[in-house]
Formats: sequence, C-alpha cells, structure tokens
Amino acid sequence: MNSSISVPQRIHQDRQARIGWLLVAPALTLIMLFIILPTIAVIVLGFTDFELGYQSFHFVGLKNYIHLFSDRTFRISLWNTTLYTLMVAPASIILGLGIALMIEAEPWAKSFFRTVFFLPVASLIVAMATVWQYMLHPTMGPINIILSMIGVQGPNWLGASNSVLYSLSIIGVWQSVGFNMVLFLAGLTAIPRDLYAAAEIDGAKHWLDRFRLVTWPMLGPTTLFVTTISIINAVKVFETVKTLTEGGPNKASEVLLYTIYREGFVYLRVGYASAMTVVFLAILIVLMLIQYRVLDKKVHY
Repeated sequence: MNSSISVPQRIHQDRQARIGWLLVAPALTLIMLFIILPTIAVIVLGFTDFELGYQSFHFVGLKNYIHLFSDRTFRISLWNTTLYTLMVAPASIILGLGIALMIEAEPWAKSFFRTVFFLPVASLIVAMATVWQYMLHPTMGPINIILSMIGVQGPNWLGASNSVLYSLSIIGVWQSVGFNMVLFLAGLTAIPRDLYAAAEIDGAKHWLDRFRLVTWPMLGPTTLFVTTISIINAVKVFETVKTLTEGGPNKASEVLLYTIYREGFVYLRVGYASAMTVVFLAILIVLMLIQYRVLDKKVHY
C-alpha cells in the first residue's frame, strides 16, 4: 500500500508528521521534566536512606518499605485517610447530584445558585479553613453557640480525638460539593429533552421514574468521572489538616499526605518519605483500576 503513495504525498506526510512533533514537543518536554523524571526520582530515592543535609546516601533495598508497614504512624494515617475518603466521596457525590437536579429544575436564578454553591471551590482553601476554625471553635464558634441555644452541648470539633476526623470530613464535603454540582449540571444539560418526553409517553409520569429510566443511565459517564475525581481529591486531603489540626490530637487526624510532608520536610528523611509516596501513588492507581473495572461496565456512553 505504501508503494501506491506518490513521492509528493510522502513528502507532505513527512512534513505534517514533523510539524505535529514540533507542536507537541513543548508539552512532552514539560511532562518529562515535571512528571516523569520526578516520579522516577521518587521511586529511586525510595530505595535509599537519603536525608537532606547529608552529602552521601546508600541504597537500602526494601528496608524503607519493610519499616513502612510496621510504622504505627503510617498505619494510623492510612486508616484515617480511608475513613475520610469513605465519608467525603459518597456524600459529596450524592449532594452534588441532588443540588444539580434542584438547580436544573429551577426555572429562575440558576446562575445565582450555581455561583453560590461553586464559591467554596473558587475560594482559597487556607482562608476557608481559617473561617471554619472560627465556626467550629468550642466556646466562641457560631455552631456551638446555636447548639447551646437549643440545649445541646456542642463538642470540641477540632480538639477532640473522637470528633476531629468527622469535622474535617464536613469541611471536605462542603469544599467538594460545588465542583461535583457543576459537573453534574453539565451532564444534565447534555441529556436530550426528547428522551424525557418519550419516557413520559411510555408511562413514566413521576419524576422518580424519569430519573431512574433516563437521567441516571444518561449520567453514567459523568458519574464515573465525578466518582474518580471525588476519590482522588479525598485521598489527597492535606491543606485543611495542615492548617487546622496538624495531625492531632493524638494523631486522630493524621492523613497520608501530611505524614509524607512531615517525614520529608520536617524530619528531612527524603528516602523514607519517597517510599511513602510510592505506596500512596500505588494506592491511587489500584483504586482507579478497581473503580473503572466495576463502574465502566455499567456506564452507557
């Protein structure tokens, strides 16, 4: 087949290929410099005892990984991250979908409600965390003051081991709902209106029937994407923990990224922190693979 291509056509194809490579070269260079090479460096450093401030380091094989799974702090942070993700991801997905459905059904003030619910996403996380610190203050916080008015003794939201992770989860849900809402709104807008009319003709008179037969199946790709993003964002929680609790009290809010940060930038044990990072990335990859295996089969594209 190649022999049937004339010389001018071949020259034209080669020229287009060179132009294509020139166009993607900047992006490929940035990906190589800021993603691929740092990832390789982290993987290599995970097999060393490298510490910042020391000129030399040694390869220690799997020593960091063996120590990792016997490290009580790492096990606690892994468990806390799992609990946080199990609370934040489903709640933010369900609330995001519910708010999107209500806004889509509202004939007026759609732009206003979209803006209001999206504000937490556009706001600075550290600034918003400071506001939440005031709101959840055990004595001066508005939430506990309101609870005391109805005769309920408010807890020490961020200062007690049995409530701090739930408090951070509430903040996480508040932060994620707006982003999920916008994604679901985009998915709802893309559903053809004719499908609802056809479903109503076929007997789906109630909104719940139309949701079950039309909306939910057609939102399959959007739901898959939202679920993926929500899980990744929940596992990557860091800013609110660093700003509000620093892993306390008694490691009750210690999460994976904060543990990695402390090992690498406070204790300067870069080799050990790199091993933690590799495990963290492996967990993310496994979660994504399982999720796509399970959910992708049920999605109607």
